[in-house]
Amino acid sequence: MLQSKRMSHLLIAASREQMEPVIQELYSHRVFHIKVFTEQEEGEGEYAGLTIGTPLPAAGEASERLVQVRSLESMFGVDRESVEPTQKRSRSALRALIDRELPALWDRVEELMSRRAASEAALRVHEQQIRDLKPFALAPLELELYRGYESIAVFAGRIPRDVEIPAPHEKFFSASREGTFIAVFTPLQYRDDVERHLLNAQFVPLPIPEGEGLPQALIDQHARQIASLRDEIAKIDGELSEIKARQAEFLAACEELLVAEVEQAEAPLRFATTQQAFIVEGWVPVGEVERVKSGLSLATGGRVLVTELDDGEDHHQAPVEYDNPSFARPTELIIDTYARPRYDEIDPTLFVSIIFPIFFGLILGDVGYGAILLVCALGLRKMVGAGAGRQLLDVLRNASISSIIFGILLSECFGFSLPWDPLLFNRHLAIGAHATGHGPDIVLLLVIAVWIGIFQITLGRLLNAVNHVRHRETAGVLAQAGWIAIMYGILALLWSLAPIPYMPDLTGLPPVVMGLNAAALTGAVLLVFGAVAVMRESALELIEIPTVISHAMSYARLSAVGLSSVAIAMVVNLMAIEMLIEPQLEHLTPVGIVSIVMGILVFLVGHLLNAALGLLGGGLQSLRLQYVEFFTKFYKGGGEKFNPFGMKKRFTED
Repeated sequence: MLQSKRMSHLLIAASREQMEPVIQELYSHRVFHIKVFTEQEEGEGEYAGLTIGTPLPAAGEASERLVQVRSLESMFGVDRESVEPTQKRSRSALRALIDRELPALWDRVEELMSRRAASEAALRVHEQQIRDLKPFALAPLELELYRGYESIAVFAGRIPRDVEIPAPHEKFFSASREGTFIAVFTPLQYRDDVERHLLNAQFVPLPIPEGEGLPQALIDQHARQIASLRDEIAKIDGELSEIKARQAEFLAACEELLVAEVEQAEAPLRFATTQQAFIVEGWVPVGEVERVKSGLSLATGGRVLVTELDDGEDHHQAPVEYDNPSFARPTELIIDTYARPRYDEIDPTLFVSIIFPIFFGLILGDVGYGAILLVCALGLRKMVGAGAGRQLLDVLRNASISSIIFGILLSECFGFSLPWDPLLFNRHLAIGAHATGHGPDIVLLLVIAVWIGIFQITLGRLLNAVNHVRHRETAGVLAQAGWIAIMYGILALLWSLAPIPYMPDLTGLPPVVMGLNAAALTGAVLLVFGAVAVMRESALELIEIPTVISHAMSYARLSAVGLSSVAIAMVVNLMAIEMLIEPQLEHLTPVGIVSIVMGILVFLVGHLLNAALGLLGGGLQSLRLQYVEFFTKFYKGGGEKFNPFGMKKRFTED
């Protein structure tokens, strides 16, 4: 649980004739993480002179087919992950279907898409023709009357209002809800004067559309063409929908098979090869080693060499696969967001999966808000598939349950007190007439928060010491013990100098040495020991001593942010109930009804917004304490994700 899965480093070598069966066998197991081979110059490494392999002959055809399948999926909007398989198809039968049916399906869909594109282009042309003809339909003139003159100038277009033209002319003007239109016919010698007069009246000329006859008749013809084209497009869309419904699972299965074939065909690009042989390195979970060995031996007839390599002290190169209980797996998303642990360090997922919900509950300890977030998490979880989104919602679910539990313990629900007194400490503020109790235990809250910080920082230092023990680094172990000593030494000195609420008062102890009481002497000894222990690893680290105090004090946000959430909730109740609703209940009037409705809206919106703020505050502040105060004490991260060669098959089987 506190360590990633143990990996065994394997080296596989065989003749080139055995490359394809070796690849197929490794792919079927889905447990072998391939180490990518990098070419080296002569004499530079253990594989100097070896070259990167070339793809298998089937790579080209499989890639071409895969492009076709993904193009079809894109046309149909098919997502392989969202398709639910009804049956598993054998690899050989599906390959035969791909060779026989995929080209015909591709040709048919390509033909339909081509017809659809042509129809849409023609549709746009007819729509544009209608837009061009509509202004001319306002005048009772055939289109051929607007052109073909040698001695007459024609002006047609839009104009805001009718205008008088001081020249011989014939004019048609029309105004309607669709706009205005003017057509002017004048002898050619008056062209410039008429044009100038029209332009002064804000005339906008329009091009004369093609065609003959009345514009409205042409518009009706184009409308009939548009209706026919839309029927054609609808018919094509219907046929495409039928093909999608019929072939979606087939396409998803084709993609799965072809992706597998392409990955297998391109696997030699990660191998080291010669003209006669090949070598591949990788990691396998320790429990799978024997199964992989026996499978390779059976697939090649024993003509393969599989050797377990000893990496010595160089453990961190191995890929990392989490090994956590089911309740902690959603928290792996939080760890990956920071950095995946290295193979040779402690995995903090289990700690964070417990601590993060507790911190969230301490901040947003309210039954009502927790219930809202829990309902949202469970509802959205049904709509989100597997992946990061599902993990995030599972984290929210656990945090919401923690918020409900702490709400019961703190007797809080939407800013109201539950029918019992707080079982831990009181966070209720003296806001409103319904406020009860002696007020919040602010000092106790802050002291408890700081103690939580001290304990978690101590845990981080202890985990760092464990990491150093694993690497046999004595100086590192002493340095972590030194940091713990410095932190508790500072705490002992503070106890000896001034009384701290809810902590032992050690200021009155009799002097032991040079006027120092027992607490001060203990603190001084711990500080000196801690400083010496830290200096043995690195003297520069001593400049970090002030952060010992700041990091512990940073945990006060657990109380401060929680109190702010309680204060907002109680203010919302004060505004909604005591100021808007309750005063209207004694003498109900129409204005009072409006005030009650406003009060209900203030109550609902205020608490929803406060729940959202609580989600942000509780989530971000809890994460910050893990990333900044906790992880920096022991955790480096930077591990490589375990990416086994192969895929989990949903549509196909061998």
